[in-house]
Amino acid sequence: MFRKIKNITLAVLFTALLTFSPSFSPSYAASSASVVATSPLSVVASPQKFLNKTVTMKATFDKFSTLGLDYKKAMRSSSDYIGFLIQRDDVVDHNVPLSEMKLFIKRDYAEKFIELDTGDKIQITGKVFSTALGDPWIDINKITILQKKAGSDKDKK
Repeated sequence: MFRKIKNITLAVLFTALLTFSPSFSPSYAASSASVVATSPLSVVASPQKFLNKTVTMKATFDKFSTLGLDYKKAMRSSSDYIGFLIQRDDVVDHNVPLSEMKLFIKRDYAEKFIELDTGDKIQITGKVFSTALGDPWIDINKITILQKKAGSDKDKK
């Protein structure tokens, strides 16, 4: 009898722990597991592997661009979106944009990052929504500036 009471008590405590602890919550686990930390070159190498997944990557900003906008098979309208390029992280002696990766952000969100300069370190998070032309096409929903490029005009002010 004592063993049954002990088992029931443990079951109730375990259930309560699952209910009230965010670290054991299934929805918490699902949300953190649904974002894949990766590198830009890994996504470019296997875009199909990341299709319909949310990815986060550290990168070096290159420039805003219209590359890929208004392409019917992976439509992002140039009136609503702006694209941007990051630099290849496998080339260190000069700047080479990673043009195989199509990155898009809403124009109103892009205005918050008008101060980005070529060479700034960023972290981007977004969903791979297409692999048209064999390239990853990504809707970016979050940009974090990790480090401004040393010696930029904005650093001197």
